[in-house]
Amino acid sequence: MVPNKQTIEDAHKRIANYVIRTPILRSAALDGIAGCKLIFKCENLQEIGAFKARGAMNAALLLRADDKTKGIATHSSGNHAQAVARAAKILGIKAYIVMPNNSSEIKRKGVKELGGEIFLCQPTQEAREQSLKDVIQRTGAAEIHPFNNYNVIAGQATVAKELLEDTSGLDVIIAPVGGGGLLSGTALTAKYFSPGLDVIGAEPQGADDAFRSMKSGKIERTDPNSIADGLLTSLGEKTFDIIRKEVKEIITATDKEIIEAMRLVWERLKIIVEPSAAVPLAVVFNSREKFLGKRVGIIFSGGNIDLDRACQLFSQS
Repeated sequence: MVPNKQTIEDAHKRIANYVIRTPILRSAALDGIAGCKLIFKCENLQEIGAFKARGAMNAALLLRADDKTKGIATHSSGNHAQAVARAAKILGIKAYIVMPNNSSEIKRKGVKELGGEIFLCQPTQEAREQSLKDVIQRTGAAEIHPFNNYNVIAGQATVAKELLEDTSGLDVIIAPVGGGGLLSGTALTAKYFSPGLDVIGAEPQGADDAFRSMKSGKIERTDPNSIADGLLTSLGEKTFDIIRKEVKEIITATDKEIIEAMRLVWERLKIIVEPSAAVPLAVVFNSREKFLGKRVGIIFSGGNIDLDRACQLFSQS
């Protein structure tokens, strides 16, 4: 069932001993550039460097004992892969991870260090899903889908719950959207804990399936091409159903805008965020008129980026 207020509260308690309550940061300089008050929820400082630690842990803890005996499995470009590997390590079971062959090296390294077994596939949604089916058939592992899973969504919803608890007077929350787990969870948290709060999704222009899906009213597929590698996945039925009902709109940003936003975060906040995490800030900058004078909560989804790759991106911008 779609998570309700109690489901999210229970998830927050369940994972409390396994995740970090990440800090809130502010920057007067970035406020000045944006023309609004920006409040940053820093999930880039989370365990495994991304919010995904929450949903994977909640879903893993809710599996029945006999479902966990043969391990857990998923497909992911990186952050959820690391989250599932970490959850398996905590529970003392095996993790089988399908990753597209263009996944960043730092994310593959993170999975291996956590004891996950990696299976590479072609970088398409169909290849990821088929490879995962093959792995599950071979191993008998229990699937923890990266986003199309209500227990995962409930775990991701705790990011916004903490943001609302640790600040006040927000007018809007912006979360990045790929598969939609974080955005749908954020929208549910706003609905239950702060009715009337606007939730906006931020998406790369080169992977704008959520933007197109909101326009058409059905899940759209694209051929994604963006530096925001964590947001290249299409929406799932569960996440889209929540997003189309509870999210105000999806706004896109170009890769150039994403790189510039990422650079400003590194320079002004002195923290590392990956391209996917910078998309919400890029959206604020390219749509300033929508946010002028408002208090805007921004979720930094992760900070897993190879520094050599970052230098290449900055040099190209």
